[in-house]
Amino acid sequence: MKLAKFPKEFLWGGATAANQYEGGWNEGGKGVSVADVMTAGSHTEPRKMTWKNPKTGETGYIVKKMLQEADPLPPGAEPAVTDGWYYPSHQATDFYHRYKEDIALMAEMGFRAFRLSINWSRIFPNGDDAEPNEEGLCFYEEVFRECRKYGIEPLVTLSHYETPLQLGIKYNGFADRRVIDFFVKYAETVMTRYKGLVKYYLTFNEINLMGHDGYQAGALLREDEQKRAQGAHNQFVASAKTVKRAHEISDEIMVGQMLAYRPPYAYCCDPWDQIKRMDEMHDMLWFGDVQTGGHYPAYKLREYERKGIVLEDCPEDYELIAQYPADFLGFSCYGSFAVSTHTDLKPGLRGVDNPYLEKNAWDWTTDPCALRIALNELYDRYHKPLWIVENGIGWADELMEDGKVHDDYRIEYLKKNLRSVRDAIEIDGIDVMGYTMWGCIDLVSAGTGEMKKRYGFVYVDMDDEGKGTLKRYRKDSFYWYQHLIETQGEEL
Repeated sequence: MKLAKFPKEFLWGGATAANQYEGGWNEGGKGVSVADVMTAGSHTEPRKMTWKNPKTGETGYIVKKMLQEADPLPPGAEPAVTDGWYYPSHQATDFYHRYKEDIALMAEMGFRAFRLSINWSRIFPNGDDAEPNEEGLCFYEEVFRECRKYGIEPLVTLSHYETPLQLGIKYNGFADRRVIDFFVKYAETVMTRYKGLVKYYLTFNEINLMGHDGYQAGALLREDEQKRAQGAHNQFVASAKTVKRAHEISDEIMVGQMLAYRPPYAYCCDPWDQIKRMDEMHDMLWFGDVQTGGHYPAYKLREYERKGIVLEDCPEDYELIAQYPADFLGFSCYGSFAVSTHTDLKPGLRGVDNPYLEKNAWDWTTDPCALRIALNELYDRYHKPLWIVENGIGWADELMEDGKVHDDYRIEYLKKNLRSVRDAIEIDGIDVMGYTMWGCIDLVSAGTGEMKKRYGFVYVDMDDEGKGTLKRYRKDSFYWYQHLIETQGEEL
């Protein structure tokens, strides 16, 4: 039997983030963000944060993994841009100067939605400024009007690893409750300004990153479990206040959560492997239980008791969280992972190796069932509309002499993943709002800071050192996705 097409209202599109795509890092009145002091890296070389001591002039760096330490910076040092380093976010792939060209390419593919982030430091350069930067507000207004010209719905992430650096230096980022109101002021400013242009927002990208990387997730320069727990709590409160203000500004605005989720598999039927899987689910989904479900789960509160974690909070926090949960749940899902309590198994990128799945050069697995499983698990748990806001595959694409890029591997990956989405909608009845493929136009990798790992339908002529013409080339997958949208996925 031939399965039905995707729903007519399904929002096909692509996704990006300002720190990886936008560039123009010191133009238009923009301030410095946490991403702007991160150097490039690679699959084997970690990214670094550079620093400077304002009093002595001494400079240096720490590797990314050290950012999770309690106090990684030398005494008196502050994160800073210093000479002799390449910072990928500074140019990225130059959407700042090429947004009309790029949005036209998206329209050519037939996009109905474009997920992008507003760089907070372009609106409030220091995060706590009394007044917003008008030039920054004008830039995004022009971007959104360009989207609307083609009938493309913007899906705007308010915080996507772009917290103003000064909030980290002055307050230790979201570990300080004062930053809640700075964020809400920023959110209210843009939602008011873009009323009628933008109706879909996400608050914090992959909010569960706060569980292990407070710097990237919320500008924590000094972190431990207590501070990360406080940072997460403060973001929950900020999100609830943002939902409240959004609904006051316009009945049309919907504010979603953004969660990183990969279905975990128990490697075998050993009961302790099942417990291991349950623990992994808890670790990822407690963030959803709070932000979308409206309450802290019992297992997380017990964990805090055992570890002696005490939140700086007030009763109003929990009333806000309960009354103003996310309107929908957006999530990233690139595949699955397997876990086990058995120590003799081959390790995987996360957990243990799954011998039933294929891998790419970065050891990421391709799972044809991951999205259907994820959609069912999340819908059964939260009963809210879902939006797949990140899914895709990084690959070392090659630009041929004739200007073509043959990326059959990406097409095959997307076919498998989108069949999984189709089945979740058609067979399981899941309410899926849309699908925005990650890195729709090539951008810099967040994890490694390199350009080699490409995701897009459009190739950008730039190398790992930021050199190249930045010219855009349509890949084979560009035309495949164009046809897929035109036919509403019928041929899947």
